[in-house]
Formats: sequence, C-alpha cells, structure tokens
Amino acid sequence: MHLECDAILFDLDGVLLDSSVCVERSWHEWANEHGLDPAAIILVAHGQRTIDTMRLFAPHLDVDEQAGRFAEREATDTEGVYPIPGASALVESLPQDTWAVVTSGGTTLALARLRHVGLPIPRTLVTADDVEQGKPSPDPYLLAAARMEIAPSACVVVEDSPPGIESARAAGMRVIALTTTHKPEDLSRSDVVVDRLDSLRVSVHPQGQPRIVIETA
Repeated sequence: MHLECDAILFDLDGVLLDSSVCVERSWHEWANEHGLDPAAIILVAHGQRTIDTMRLFAPHLDVDEQAGRFAEREATDTEGVYPIPGASALVESLPQDTWAVVTSGGTTLALARLRHVGLPIPRTLVTADDVEQGKPSPDPYLLAAARMEIAPSACVVVEDSPPGIESARAAGMRVIALTTTHKPEDLSRSDVVVDRLDSLRVSVHPQGQPRIVIETA
C-alpha cells in the first residue's frame, strides 16, 4: 500500500517499544491485590488509559488514587521494555515537525520508557494526562494534529490495538496496524495491517506536499 501524508502519529507501547511483559506484570500485581481476574483485565487493558480499565473492572475503588499509584509503580519498572525493531531508524529519519507520539500512558511513564530504550523525545507528545477522554475517543489524535497544526486528514497513524484504531478513525485519520499485540482479524478497522514496523518504507520530501510517502512491503 502507498500512503501519502504530512505527519505520522505513533502509538507508543506495541508500536515504538515492546512493554508487554512489564504491562502484564503490573496488571497481574494489581489484580491480585484486589481479588480480580488478571487475564480478563489484560484482555482489554492494552490501548486504553489505566483509569478507564480500572473504572471498568473496579468501580467500587477510588480509581483516581489507584491509577496514580499504578502509574508511579509503572514509571520505575523498565525491566522487559525494549525498542521495536526499526523504531529508532524510522523516527530518526523523520523531521521533528512531522511525527508525534500519542499514548494512553501518562507523561512520566512515556518519557521514562522512551529514555530507557533510547528513542528520541518527540516535539509533540500527547498522553493520558492531556485529555479528558482517552482512546477510543478521537480526542488524543485530534489534539496531536492541532498541536502540530496539521489537518487530521493529512495524518497517518500507526497503531496496534482496536481502541487506538477506533480513536484514529474517529479523528478522520488513516491507520496502519501492527500485529504486535493483537491478531490481524482484531485490527480489521485499519487501512492496512503489517507484521513488522520495519516493513514500512518512508520517503520524506521537505519541499513538497505531501511531505511523507509510506510504502508497505
């Protein structure tokens, strides 16, 4: 597939870095603390804000306090967090004003994981702390486009979860899905599904519009 755009918006976990072991460990610990089923939680937690997952499974708890403690613990746990193959080369090939990270994690967590795996900090970073409604609401991706002063229709999103795909589509953006955390059939709402981030071929044309051409192998 051949896609043209002015900006690429990346989800973080499962797209630029692999934190699946760390994420599952955190949810297992939290679920066990509260007598909940960790498998059921992990099944839906990926791609949405921690507080939204807690509201779904533990509405009887003080989820604001619980989510805050959860975030503090996650931000100091980088064991099992690795860059996705091809992530560094891809983002470093893009001009700073043409890419962003849009994540359901908090700002402290996102920065800690980016620094841990050695990826550059994007000029535009939208996290769970920046929006009232997280994915699958379009708000995170619309905010990123607004901060970049780029029309949503001129953005391509790289995602790995159904909530993220729905968020991007609701924002009027095209979506490339990676099968890093979900099966291809779960990602059917995207424009194209690929197995690996490093299967994307990106060309940058600084003097033209659109500025970026993406080809999938």
